[in-house]
Amino acid sequence: MVAFTKFSTFIEEIFEGGHALAGDTIKVALTNTAPTVATDAAWNLTAHPAPTAANGYAAGGNSVTMSSSAQTTGTYKLVLADSTFTATAGGIGPFRYVILYNFSKTNKVIGMYDYGSSITLTNAGDAFTVDFDPTTGAIQAS
Repeated sequence: MVAFTKFSTFIEEIFEGGHALAGDTIKVALTNTAPTVATDAAWNLTAHPAPTAANGYAAGGNSVTMSSSAQTTGTYKLVLADSTFTATAGGIGPFRYVILYNFSKTNKVIGMYDYGSSITLTNAGDAFTVDFDPTTGAIQAS
């Protein structure tokens, strides 16, 4: 499993009331341009272009289904269902980074996955799944 990296601004936003994750629309987007985890505050298509909205890739990426958002004994966990991008004729990519962001809060970034090298879905039916951990959740904080 690829490691999840939180954006520094997300941590600040959590403590300053910038997210309401239980009710917000969370999305995942693809890009081949490295984000700056220390300073990026919002998903920005100019700085981090995504694949063209075509061939199975929706503009802004996929909305993510939330399985649960709760705390138990002082530890908060956001559990998200896996999200799959499936190419149609023409393919999707290249992309290396998967960005998790809060669409409801002006695209504020949450975290990212770096797959280490560029990926391209070249054929109709090729699929890429963002595999969120169902046990520890996409985000866990205590």
